[in-house]
Amino acid sequence: MEQIILLSEILIINLVLSGDNAVVIAMASKDLPRRQRKQAIWWGAVGAVLLRCIMTWVAVVLLKIPFIQAIGAILLIGIAFKLLIPHEDSNRSGKSATIWKAIQTILIADFVMSLDNVLAIAALANGDLAILVIGIAISIPIVVWGSSAISVLLHKLPILIYLGAGILGYTAGGMFIHDPKFGILLKALIPSLTGILPILLAGLVIMFGLLFKLKAHRQ
Repeated sequence: MEQIILLSEILIINLVLSGDNAVVIAMASKDLPRRQRKQAIWWGAVGAVLLRCIMTWVAVVLLKIPFIQAIGAILLIGIAFKLLIPHEDSNRSGKSATIWKAIQTILIADFVMSLDNVLAIAALANGDLAILVIGIAISIPIVVWGSSAISVLLHKLPILIYLGAGILGYTAGGMFIHDPKFGILLKALIPSLTGILPILLAGLVIMFGLLFKLKAHRQ
């Protein structure tokens, strides 16, 4: 009974943490043909979940590295910008290369976003590898379903692409603040910025996307 309760708790945490993953997977695969999009979603989701399993065991070490979350935040902002730029070379790169690029983006973003989340899962599992793996594995179909649903919405309502990129910018802002080293420096140098940094970065990413789209229309 205790293991069932523990498994349920880990599953709930994973479902909560999978919202950002679903957004990234959907945005990274949005420019692929339908069949390739499904493949990228499946492989990206499986890879993201496996990566989270591994990261849960090394998170304690990773989070002790100075400025690791701040560096991750910079990477995440770069990914958000990249996802707002249409892939013009999709016809040249070929099927496998295009899918691989999407999967690479998914895995890098998941690695970055999971840095400050996996500690909660590791603490709950308390060293029980079987419970940890089962709990995370169950979340695979939910991540896939969520990514597929969001991907359909992105095609019907392209404006949501900017919202998704904004979410990544907001997440990056939170990572800057929660970084043990960078967060302290930020509070010491610009204390007023700590409360609004996530919103500022979300707005910056969305503004970049809108300006890029305006420039593309003019050309």
